[in-house]
Amino acid sequence: MTAVDARIYARAVTGTFARWRVALVFLTQALFYGLPWLQWDGRQAVLFDLGARRFYLFGMVLWPQDMVYLAILLLISAVGLFLFTALAGRLFCGYACPQTVYSEIFAWIERRIEGDRSARQRLDQAPWSARKLRLKACKHLLWLAIAWWTGSTFIGYFAPIRQLAHDLFTLQLGPWQWFWIVFYSLATWGNAGFLRVSVCKYMCPYARFQSVMVDRDTLVVAYDRGRGDPRGGRSRHVDARAHGLGDCVDCGWCVQVCPTGIDIRDGLQYMCIGCGACVDACGDVMKKMHYAPGLIRYASERVMTEGISRGAALRRLLRPRTAVYGTLLAALVLALAGALWLRQPLRMDVIRDRGVLGREVAGGLVENVYRLQFINTSNLPLQVALSADGMQGIVVTAPDGTASVHVDALDNKMIAAVARAPGTGAEPGAHRIVIHAAGTAPDGSVVRADEPASFFIPR
Repeated sequence: MTAVDARIYARAVTGTFARWRVALVFLTQALFYGLPWLQWDGRQAVLFDLGARRFYLFGMVLWPQDMVYLAILLLISAVGLFLFTALAGRLFCGYACPQTVYSEIFAWIERRIEGDRSARQRLDQAPWSARKLRLKACKHLLWLAIAWWTGSTFIGYFAPIRQLAHDLFTLQLGPWQWFWIVFYSLATWGNAGFLRVSVCKYMCPYARFQSVMVDRDTLVVAYDRGRGDPRGGRSRHVDARAHGLGDCVDCGWCVQVCPTGIDIRDGLQYMCIGCGACVDACGDVMKKMHYAPGLIRYASERVMTEGISRGAALRRLLRPRTAVYGTLLAALVLALAGALWLRQPLRMDVIRDRGVLGREVAGGLVENVYRLQFINTSNLPLQVALSADGMQGIVVTAPDGTASVHVDALDNKMIAAVARAPGTGAEPGAHRIVIHAAGTAPDGSVVRADEPASFFIPR
C-alpha cells in the first residue's frame, strides 16, 4: 500500500489547542444549524431565495442589482485570508474550515464507537464478525444521520426551512430538493468520513499556494530542532545532555496525533493544516519527562534559526506585508459598511422605448416613452411620486395619467411611463434629463431614487 493510499489513524489528544478546536466546532455548528431557524420580521432571517431572486440577511434584502456587495464581500474574504495566513499560517484550515470541522465530528463519533488509534487499527485488521459489523454499521448510521442533517440544513438556506422541514417529514419535497439534499448529504458523508485529509492534501488549492503567503516571520507550527536533536528514547531519570541527546524522546506521538499523518520534525510542509495537535501531544510528553514545554510550538522561522525573543517575534508580525493587507482589509470593510449604510431601499432603472425615439403630440409637446422598473427592498409599501428635470416644463406620468406609482413591500414593478416637454425652442436631438422617484412609506419616511436618461426631440 502506498503512502497516498495508506489510511491515517489519528490518536486522540487533549490540550489547549484541542479545546480550541472543540470550541470552534460547537460555535460554527451552532451558527450553521441554528441560523436558518432564526426569524426576523416574520420571515427567515437568513435566506438566499434563488427562485424569487432575493437574499434576506436579517433586516436587509438584496436583489440581483446588489451583486456589487457580494463582490466586495469576496474581496474582504480573500484579503482577510491573505492577512491571517501571513500572520499565523493555516489557522482557518486547522480550526474553522468545514472540511476540518466535520472531519473532527466524524472522528469523534468513530473514537466513541470503535476506540482510539490502536483499537481502530486492530478492528480494521480483524476478520469480519458480528461485533465488527455492529460497530461499523452503528458508526456509519450516525455519520449518515449527521450528514443528512447537514445537507437538509444547507438546503434550508436556499428554501424556507420551516416549510422544507414539513415537506421533508411528509415526503412532499420536489425532485430538485430531494436531489440536492441527497447530494450534499452524500458529499458530507464521503468527504468527512472517507476522504478527510485527502481533501486538504490533494484537492484544496489553498495548501498549494500558502507558501507564497508565509515568510520567515509567520507564526507556524514548528519543531525546535536545535533543542530537540539528537533524538532518542530514554528514561525520565536519565541526563539527556550527558548522553548527547536532545529533548525529543522520539516517541512518535506528534506523528500519531497528526490528522494528515506528517512528521512536523521534518520541517513545515504544505500538508500541515496548523491544527496544533502535535503541540498538545508533545507538550504532554514534555510534562511527563519534566522538560520545559515548547519543543513543538507556534513560532516563526526567525525564532527557530536566529533565537529572537517571543516579544520580538510578536512585534515582527507588524511588517510591510501585513500592514498592506490590514490597511486594504480595513478599507474594504469600511467601504462595504458605508455602502450598506447609504443604500436606499428604493431602486429605479430607466430603459428607453427604442421603438419610439420621440414624437410630437397635441399642444406642441414632445413625448418620450420609457420603461421604469421600481424595486422596493423595504418591508413597507411605498407610494412613489415621479418627476424629472433637465428640460423646461418636463412632466413624467404613469399609465393611469398620474405621476404616482404604488410599489408593494419587497416587490418590484415595471411600468411604461411617459415624459412630455414643450418642443418649441428646443434643439433637435438627445437631451440629458434626470428622472426622480420619491417614495413615501406609511410611517412617513421618504426615500429617493434618481436615474439619468435621454430625452429625444425630433427634427
